[in-house]
Formats: sequence, C-alpha cells, structure tokens
Amino acid sequence: MNGEKNSSNNRVLKLKYVKLGYHYLITHLLKLCLVPLMAVIIVQASRLSLNDIHQTWLHLEHNLVYVVVLSAFVLVGSTVYFMTRKRSVYLVDYACYLPPSKLKVEHDRFMKHCKLMGCFDETSLVFLDKILGRSGLGEETCAPEAMHCLPPKPSMEAARQETEQVMFGALDTLFANTNVKPKDVGILVVNCSLFNPTPSLSSMIINKYKMRGNIKSFNLGGMGCSASVISVDLAKDMLQVHRNNYAIVVSTENITQNWYFGNNKAMLLPNCLFRIGGAAVLLSNKSVDRRRSKYKLIHVVRTHCGANNKAFNCVRQEQDDIGKTGVSLSKDLMTIAGNALKSNITTLGPLVLPISEQILFFVTLVANKLINAKIKPYTPDFKLAFEHFCIHAGGRAVIDELEKNLHLLPVHVEASRMTLHRFGNTSSSSIWYELAYMEAKGRMQKGDRVWQIAFGSGFKCNSAVWLALKNVKPSCNSPWEGCIHRYPVQLSL
Repeated sequence: MNGEKNSSNNRVLKLKYVKLGYHYLITHLLKLCLVPLMAVIIVQASRLSLNDIHQTWLHLEHNLVYVVVLSAFVLVGSTVYFMTRKRSVYLVDYACYLPPSKLKVEHDRFMKHCKLMGCFDETSLVFLDKILGRSGLGEETCAPEAMHCLPPKPSMEAARQETEQVMFGALDTLFANTNVKPKDVGILVVNCSLFNPTPSLSSMIINKYKMRGNIKSFNLGGMGCSASVISVDLAKDMLQVHRNNYAIVVSTENITQNWYFGNNKAMLLPNCLFRIGGAAVLLSNKSVDRRRSKYKLIHVVRTHCGANNKAFNCVRQEQDDIGKTGVSLSKDLMTIAGNALKSNITTLGPLVLPISEQILFFVTLVANKLINAKIKPYTPDFKLAFEHFCIHAGGRAVIDELEKNLHLLPVHVEASRMTLHRFGNTSSSSIWYELAYMEAKGRMQKGDRVWQIAFGSGFKCNSAVWLALKNVKPSCNSPWEGCIHRYPVQLSL
C-alpha cells in the first residue's frame, strides 16, 4: 500500500514539474527565439569595416530627401502616438471607514434585539439565528446607530446621518493621508445602491468639502455590490479625457432604511449579512504621481447578464405580501453568479493569463467542439496571473464557490474571509477592506498583481486588475490597525 502511495505521489510530483517546465518554455518562447537572432545580428555587425560604414553614410547623403521624409514621418507618428495613447491611471491611496466600537453587534445582542422588535415570528427568529451562525460574520461587525434603538428608527434623517458618517469619515482620512486638497479633485463618482436622496450623495460631498464648481460628479444607484469596480471604470474613462486630474471614487451602502421587518425568508438574509462600511479611493492620471502611488490600473472587465430574466430578478428590492420592503435573494443566486463569472473570465483570461494557459484552454475547447473528445473542460490556473485575490465578501457561500471553481488555496481567500468576519458584507466597499488586509499583513510586494472581483444585482460580475508599484505598506488609520495581529482567526465549520 505504501509503495503504491509513494508511486502515485511521485507521478503527481513529476507531472507538476512537467507542467512548470511547459509554462516556463511557452512563457519565455519569444525570448528564447530572440537570443540566437540577436547573436546573428551582432556577429554580422562586428564584421562591418570602417569603409562599409563610410559607404552607408555617403549613400544616405545622396538620398537626403528620403531621409528627411522618413524622419518627418517618424516624428509625426510619434507625436500622434503620444497624444492619443491611453493615459495610465494610478491609485494614489484609499481609505476605509472604521465604525466606532459602540456600534458593534455581537450575535447574542443581534438576536435579543430582533426578539424585542416584535416584528419577527418564531420561525423567522430561528431562521435568523441559524443563518447568522453559518454566515462567517464575527462578533465585531457594526450596525448603524438607528438600528440600535428600540424600536429602530429607520428615518430619512437617520439614513442621511449614517451615510454622512461613513463617507465623510473615509474622505477625511483620505485627504489627510494624501495631502490632496478637495478643490484639486476634478472628478467625483459615488455609488450607493439603495439610498439615493435629493440632493444626491455626490452633492453632499461637494457641499461638505466646498469642492470646485466645474467638478465632474456622478451618482450611481441600484448597481449592487459590484458598483465600486463600475465607479473605478467610469473614473478611468473620465481620466482619459481630462488631463492632469484627480478622481475620487466613494463606495458605500446604507443599512438604516433597508432593514427588512417582515418574515419572508428570502428577504431576511440581508439582515444577517450586511453591515455598515464604506471606502474612498483617490485616482490620478498625473505622471508625477506614479512615484507615490500604490497601484496602477491594468484592466477593468465588466459582464452584464441582465438580458436573462432569472439573472435580472435574482437580487431584487421589492415588497412582501404585507407591504414590507426588503431585498429578496433568489435560490438560483449561486448558479447565476457562477455563469456570470464564467462569462467574465472568458474576457479577462486572454488579457492576463500566460500564453501557456491559453493554449491548454484552446486545445481542450477545440477537442471537445470539433472531434467530440470527452475531455473535461480545462479551468485556467489564475494563480499564474495573480498573486492576490480580492473576492467580494458577499457571504461564506460566495467565497467557498469561487475558491472551489478557481482552484484557489486558503491563503488566496483569507482576506475575503477575514473581512467578512471582521466587518460583514459592506457591499461594494468590501474589496477595499480586503486589499487593506493584505497590506496590513505585509504581503503586497512590488510587481504583484491583484484581482478584485465582485458580483452585483442586475446581474453583474465585474473585475479590476491592479499592479503594485512598490512594496505597499498600510496607510495611516487603516481599518485593520490595532487588530491585524489577531488574524487570521479560526472559523467554525
């Protein structure tokens, strides 16, 4: 038995090294071909005599018109290229909101509060307790102040106070850490799915910080938990048009006015998962900002499955049978998310995967399509494309599913699990808490690639790819400051 086991292990080890050798050969194939070509050119150049060089110079002098035309063509072409090329977008810094400890909601306190509200029946209370125990949330997640009251006070004013507390808290930290003045910001994008008052959230920020009158401001609503990537994409496009500019992206969600007070199980889930949180991100297209920036934006890939009715309705804000408003989550959510992910990585894969992985994927696809070979579809190894993964902390099931489908290791989803445990599902801002976790752990090295991936209502799957420009250290007032030494924690099954 031991002999067979050792033999099997040896075969696996050999296959591993064969695959590593294959990836190295394909990835460096162009370089390996260029080496002998360069050697031939150098040998030929070394054989040129001074007379040969002189004859070449005389030939150019006799064809001065051609030389001038060629030089002009090169000059014009270079000018057009530099004028029309895409501008690099840098992530100078970002800040995540850290709620005060008085807003923490321990599990026992949460359940006691739900019982005292008097709006949940016994079946719903048992369901809430069961879901909360399996959710992956810890004892330090926070709820807005209005939800700590008995009875809760989900008023418009309380919702405004929650949103201001989160947005202004993150922005104050961002401006302090970057020394950028609010009047220097030319583009502002704010996303919040479920709370869109008048004046808008972007107007609230402009009024608070007295930003300039010609600022390009946008307020995105109803875009779900993937809205931060959408906001980054919009800011990126704006930075391609407006030179030498700063853009700020603010991502948050409002809990106060979106707590569900009914007994529909599909609408009770968000009560257990969503918690207070938000993030502010400073982007720049100024070349002088490269040196102090943390990351460079490489790709944004957005996938929208809204043409499919099931996908469109799987996350939906609606009223239950007795008129209570909440967000309903479909039982098909994970299947729909899996299909959206496949569509997204089909577009993202060719942009980020090494050619060796693309060849393997293409060969198995052709074999299955053309010759009906019963070969299991090849799942590309995205660990070859990225060192770090920021998977939206939407819930334990979401993280488990992506870890399984993408063949990731526990360390790759650690940031997502710990963010869910410490802060809960903070909606679109969760991917920034995860990035902050990696920085606080000292794992972000120069040249590392980061994949932020999030899912949202509609149904959408969006990805952003960043390149670390240096060994990134955590910024002042990081959300993990003072507690990172306690993580990772052991999670119950």
